[in-house]
Amino acid sequence: MREILEILEKDARATPKVIAMMLALAEDEVRRTIEDLEKSKVIVKFKTVVNWEKAGEELASALIEVKVSPQRGVGFDAIAERIYRFPEARSVYLVSGTYDLQVQVVGKTMKDISRFVTEKLAPLEGVHGTVTHFLLKRYKEDGDILEDEEEVKRLPLSL
Repeated sequence: MREILEILEKDARATPKVIAMMLALAEDEVRRTIEDLEKSKVIVKFKTVVNWEKAGEELASALIEVKVSPQRGVGFDAIAERIYRFPEARSVYLVSGTYDLQVQVVGKTMKDISRFVTEKLAPLEGVHGTVTHFLLKRYKEDGDILEDEEEVKRLPLSL
C-alpha cells in the first residue's frame, strides 16, 4: 500500500495499470487498493500543481500567523474549522511556536488578502492577532520545482 501511495503522491495521473507494472502486482489488486484508500480518506484528493504565473494569471498569496485562544473541550479545532471554511484559506495548520495557526491564503490581489484578514479573519471570536507575510515568489511547491532549470553550459575545453 505504501508504495502505491508514494507513486500517486509523485504522479496523480499514474494509472492502476502503470502502477501494477511498476510494482509487479495485478492491476485489479491495485485498482481495489486505490478505491479502498479513497473510501477510507487515506487518499483525499488527486491534485495538479499549477504554475499560475506561467499560465498568465497573477495571484497573490500570503502566509498568515494567527494567535488564538483554545476553547474549552475542543481546543483549537473549532476556530481552525471556522477559518478553513473560508474559500480564501488554502491550508490551515496548527503549529508550535509563537503563534497557533498558520493559514495560507490566495486572492486575486494583495488588497483582496488584506480585506480577508481585516474583515473576516481578525474579527473572529478567539483570534487575538495576525501577522501577514505576502509570498513574493514561488520556487518550489509540494516538492515540485516551479522555475525552469537552467541548462548547464560548459566552456569548451581547449588544449
